[in-house]
Amino acid sequence: MILITDELRARLMANGAADTETDHVPVVKLFNPTGAATWLLTELDADGDTLFGLCDLGFGYPELGSVSLAELGAVKGPLGLGIERDVYFTARFPLSVYAEAARAAGHITEAERLLRQAAAALSIPISELPPNTAEQRR
Repeated sequence: MILITDELRARLMANGAADTETDHVPVVKLFNPTGAATWLLTELDADGDTLFGLCDLGFGYPELGSVSLAELGAVKGPLGLGIERDVYFTARFPLSVYAEAARAAGHITEAERLLRQAAAALSIPISELPPNTAEQRR
């Protein structure tokens, strides 16, 4: 599987080249199909290899940091499986919200309730949040 498509690469590089520090919405989610590691990535440096985002290796302490695209591509787990891209992932919140929710949960989460609680803890105004999909389903 191609971890970063040309379209995703362009979006990641545009975020990485931004002149001002911005709380970007994650562009791509990568994960280990045979383990607990997950990465929500927002930026790619000009070197074409250094990604920035929320990194969770499954030890209960997700953190913001950098990771090498080449190293992720070289990972081979059980049965030769490598890191994969979640083709169904659509980010709905800025990275700071995912980071705060992950800090509280001990792992990267997409749970709507936890993400909204994290947004409230960060004092992000409701007008800046996406519609609550849980409310829409009722």
